[in-house]
Amino acid sequence: MADQGWTMQRNPRREESKCSSPAQGATLGDRRYIRMDGYPHSHVHEELVENAMALERDGSSPVAGTTTGSPRGASRFIAVLLLAGATLSSCSYETTEIEAPEIPTSAESSSIFAAEGTLLTTLRSEENRASVKLEFVPEVVQDAVISIEDERFWEHNGVDMRAIVRAAKANTTGGEISQGGSTITQQYVKNAILNTDQTLNRKVEEAALAIQLERSYSKELILELYLNTIYFGNGAYGVQAASFEYFGRPVSDVSLAQAALLAGLIQAPADVDPYRNPQAATARRDLVLDRMLELEYITEAEHTEALAAPLGLADEEPTAEDQRYPAAHFVEEVKQWILEDDRFGETPAQRRDLLFGGGLRIHTTLDPVMQFQAELAIRGVLDEPGADPDAALVAIDPRTGHVKAMVGGYDFYGSHSYAKVNLARGKGRSTGSSFKPIVLAAALSEGIPPTEIYPSPSSTTLSTAAGPWPVKGGAGLGSASLVDCTVYSSNTCYANLILDERIGPELAVDYAGRLGITTELQAVPSAVLGANDATVLDMASAYSTFANRGVHVPPVFVTKITLPDGSILYEDEHAQQEVLEPEVADTINGILEGVIEKGTGTDAAIDRPAAGKTGSAEYNTDAWFIGYTPDLVAAVWVGYAESGEGGLRRMQPPNTPITVFGGTYPAAIWSDFMSMALAGIPPSAFNTPEEIESDESSDDAAIFDLAESAARATVPGTIGQTAAAATATLQAAGFEVKVITLPAGSGPPGLVVGQAPQSGDSATAGARVVIEVVAGEPPPPPGGSTTPATGPPAPDQTGEAAPD
Repeated sequence: MADQGWTMQRNPRREESKCSSPAQGATLGDRRYIRMDGYPHSHVHEELVENAMALERDGSSPVAGTTTGSPRGASRFIAVLLLAGATLSSCSYETTEIEAPEIPTSAESSSIFAAEGTLLTTLRSEENRASVKLEFVPEVVQDAVISIEDERFWEHNGVDMRAIVRAAKANTTGGEISQGGSTITQQYVKNAILNTDQTLNRKVEEAALAIQLERSYSKELILELYLNTIYFGNGAYGVQAASFEYFGRPVSDVSLAQAALLAGLIQAPADVDPYRNPQAATARRDLVLDRMLELEYITEAEHTEALAAPLGLADEEPTAEDQRYPAAHFVEEVKQWILEDDRFGETPAQRRDLLFGGGLRIHTTLDPVMQFQAELAIRGVLDEPGADPDAALVAIDPRTGHVKAMVGGYDFYGSHSYAKVNLARGKGRSTGSSFKPIVLAAALSEGIPPTEIYPSPSSTTLSTAAGPWPVKGGAGLGSASLVDCTVYSSNTCYANLILDERIGPELAVDYAGRLGITTELQAVPSAVLGANDATVLDMASAYSTFANRGVHVPPVFVTKITLPDGSILYEDEHAQQEVLEPEVADTINGILEGVIEKGTGTDAAIDRPAAGKTGSAEYNTDAWFIGYTPDLVAAVWVGYAESGEGGLRRMQPPNTPITVFGGTYPAAIWSDFMSMALAGIPPSAFNTPEEIESDESSDDAAIFDLAESAARATVPGTIGQTAAAATATLQAAGFEVKVITLPAGSGPPGLVVGQAPQSGDSATAGARVVIEVVAGEPPPPPGGSTTPATGPPAPDQTGEAAPD
């Protein structure tokens, strides 16, 4: 333990021990009693002899199996037993000196601070300690404590025979001691060295150590130790902590009446709690004042004035409302991190003791203003708690990984069952299409260009090792580049991408881990559409890698932790790793800018370049918007925390006024938050590769515009045509054609029965259209004509693509 400035002065009155040498190996630590060959006369021994003689004068006979002749004799007999055992035991303890006692610091409250230094909360749920030197404890406090707890403190040698005799009159001669008699020195020994058992053997051991302690150290030091360790109720250990707890001021500033109140709490703090039982507390305080007057520590006038004084409490008993602190889910995350990290202790108990009693100063990354803005943005969109879905938000500085804000739910202090559940953490929720940029990162890193064309119909069925995989949802683009597929969130396009032999589910999941996803992911094709769960924190961390041009910095909640003496226990090392080539990240940033400019995230637009991606889970159980600028990343999740009948509640009418997608509530929350958080900060542009920027004369020159870099065309319908006629129709429209022959009996022979993209879909010019033709000769046309009827394109039965 670091030196706190307290001096350990030897008692100048200490007498050298005359005890015979005990056996080797006896120490204070194991507290073994050792048989003594003799004990010489000393002032303690003389007191023992005096009491033994008094016992004889009373006519008592300390013979086994008999009782003393009078109550006074019984009391004297118990006192002799205690002192005899104590004096003999104290000799055994003198084989080694008692280690110098220290003012306790291992149980001081810890404090958590925001990034700019404001106090978020004090961790004092277990106990609250604050140490103080005796020179700063007023004599009136010292006198009050001594008056009520140990009036002969300055005179006895650690054990007060008069007090023992007085207490013995109220106790039986069985194995239990239940009242009084303990000196301040004994109480310190019991609380700081031994345990609180009240057996006769333990009382003897306690007395022996008290005598040894007083032979080794000054009365002043012993009193200082006692005042810093004794319990005063309401979690306060030590007179300084108690003074702040009850009066809101240091002990150096308390009045006589307040000093008496503190002293009166020591014996039974719960019984005379001034918050819960002010009458009992007042009566106990007045008793202390009476004792101080009797012992001439105070005058009649001071006594009268103090009796008339109110209790002087700083405030009413702390309530649940008083104990609230800002950013509660963030604070809980910090606490859990310390409690679970073995760098702060080998066992959970050690880590808990350090956190709640180590006097730590924990400096965090939280920006209180940004935290307030995050909470305000959520409440501005979801303004009906209980009726509206829940929401979570995490904001991260992409360059440092510092978590600037975390909203884990609507109200941490609410009464609902999941109030304290951090919805930004936990096991995560389905990410929907917000997972697509992670697969995009894998594709670009493996050399697939952003202009690569993939089939992108409104729906399709793909073959996988596990069997047919039906895919639908998102934009029906026919065939489209990865740029378009991302901007307009085509599910079928990304399904084809993850099945590309150059990618595959395993590689996609591997890239997710590199980018910052820590939850366990299943390497299945549907992972690309959000089949796995991820946390809001992880998704914010992954997108931070894009914003930081491919360099991943793990999320940081705590920058530094110091001990009470100022030494550093922990300091963030700013770990980082390049997981994507800068050019790959730049390309992703440019594509995701298009999502906000003209894709599924237009409601997220703010007054500066920004990139992002929407995400919606199947049946609208989860909705996301994760977006960023070069300066700040924020991930927003919206959904119901509790399940309904049949599973997760759907964000559809009548549960919600609208069907909730990532481009609705989440995008609106994100836009509101980022507008507030970045106000006053100059806009920063992404590092878009020169070869893919638009014409500088355009209003959108800073926007990556590959989504419109190729001409698009509407796919004509070919169902019911012959293979030849369908091929001619599609080629005339500018598309390539691939014919798949189905077995005979699958439909009308020789005719097209299916196509992808479907009729009416928009596709990039030159894209491939697949047609399915049943084997066999087509039937002759009506009237003998050999020219097939083309007619108008059949409408796409899936209708307009659902927003993401």
